Amino acid sequence: MPGRQNPTFRQRRLGAELRRMREQAGLSGNQLAHMLGVSAPQVTQMENGKTSASADRIRTIAEACKCENLPLINALGGLITSRRKSWWDQYRDGLPDALLKTAEHEDFAASVIRSWTSAIIPGPLQTEDYARGVFSRRIPPLSTEELNLRIEFRSERRRKIFQHPSKSHEAYLHESSLVTRFGGTDVLRNQLHSLIDDSLREDVIIRIVPFTAHTYPGPIENLVYSFGEVPELDTVEVELSRSPIYLDDPTELASYRKVFDHIARAALSDEDSQDLIRQTLKNLKG
Repeated sequence: MPGRQNPTFRQRRLGAELRRMREQAGLSGNQLAHMLGVSAPQVTQMENGKTSASADRIRTIAEACKCENLPLINALGGLITSRRKSWWDQYRDGLPDALLKTAEHEDFAASVIRSWTSAIIPGPLQTEDYARGVFSRRIPPLSTEELNLRIEFRSERRRKIFQHPSKSHEAYLHESSLVTRFGGTDVLRNQLHSLIDDSLREDVIIRIVPFTAHTYPGPIENLVYSFGEVPELDTVEVELSRSPIYLDDPTELASYRKVFDHIARAALSDEDSQDLIRQTLKNLKG
């Protein structure tokens, strides 16, 4: 039976954890296939997210790998859902795969979405005019239809995150993002007003790393760290110029948690960050 061509984020993530479980047990693909009574290509397809693994199959694999991490096993079973249409599927023919992957990653988060940006307001916190200013920088320029579709998509991302009852967004921004004018001064002014409003929400924390910080605490790239149902299902998205990369190795996750610890120590408190945004808004001229 041929495997699926485009596994979802959850299907890829499930496969990656099954592969990690096998490798930690010191088993080869052939050995696990023999223990399961299937072919080696079937194991490969499953670990690539291209074929389904039932909850019973996951428990069988865990038993074969002598994995006793019951919370992880249960969480992996929870990733198995029928292939239902997700809200971003309607954009699949009109938007780059990289944008859709970001939406899938945000949807995958079980609780907190933690972000770091240096010169730009994070996507879910952008106003429509600010997003238009960001996307209008593209060379060659986007058509009006493509531009409007991206803005609509970004607005929908924001709605889905903020409407979710169990998700919160912790945004760490460098102060430079408060003065970078995507779309002009009026657009930035409205964006800062929106940022203040968002900072007053119970499900949003916004903290600014000021220019006066002793050192630049984070990477140049924008980051999104999503917390999974269990720590093993945490994921880091590193935004690159062409397409984001996703990291889920435990060592990488531990490293990026430390990165965010450094950023948090350098950032102002919630209240002081609100004051800095207001002061920036007051000083904004043009």
